[in-house]
Amino acid sequence: MLKLSRRLQKIADYVTAGSRVADIGSDHAMLPVYLLQIDKCPTAIAGELNLGPYEAAKKQGAAAGMTARLTVRQGDGLNVLQPGEADTVTIAGMGGSLMSDILEAGHAAGKLEGVVELVLQPNVGEEVVREWLLKHNWYLAAESILEEDGKIYEVMHAIRVSDAKARNSELYDGSFLKVKLAADKLFGVLKQMGPYLLREPQPVLFKKWRHELNKLERICDQLGGSDLAESASKREQFQAEMNVIEEVLQCLPMDKP
Repeated sequence: MLKLSRRLQKIADYVTAGSRVADIGSDHAMLPVYLLQIDKCPTAIAGELNLGPYEAAKKQGAAAGMTARLTVRQGDGLNVLQPGEADTVTIAGMGGSLMSDILEAGHAAGKLEGVVELVLQPNVGEEVVREWLLKHNWYLAAESILEEDGKIYEVMHAIRVSDAKARNSELYDGSFLKVKLAADKLFGVLKQMGPYLLREPQPVLFKKWRHELNKLERICDQLGGSDLAESASKREQFQAEMNVIEEVLQCLPMDKP
């Protein structure tokens, strides 16, 4: 039985039992093999673009005795999938922009037909992924944040439901945050920082955004050394962003580390 990292285990936990899963960018196919080993999924597809990881995924499946239930395919993103082949798609370990591009291309090509669940773990750019889900009327049913080996990860669980627009509208209503910001600003904050993560803040959330504030402060210091009007404008923009993040962190119901 494979033992997953905490990050991959969280993704596995979100997958609905009994669903046919397609893991895109599967690397060594650890996630789909694990889901098959615990009989959470009847079948799985592992998609990988590069030859090395594709071969590694095939070896992993063979070593686990899963070749009858695991299909390993080499291809770009959701191109490895045929419409109706999977109920759940998992994508992990890449930037949010690339992940959104993969989802957008797959959506346009009809590859998400029949898919009712997405489990997504972007390494950066989580806001871009939330934007894509909103744009295409996927309901963000849950999200988690965790730290492993010095890195902080967010995992999102989205489902296809008929009333996604109404449910998302309620989810992204930031009025629960006791801050003096316009509704559109609050909406942006929830997209950026996570609607569930802000409702039930964990210490690791504060750690992530303190780190982001430190990065922005360093950028502002660098921009402050320039006489260019463009630099001053950017510095002002970053400072405003920092003020919003700081205000939100201060209002969250938790002891600040």
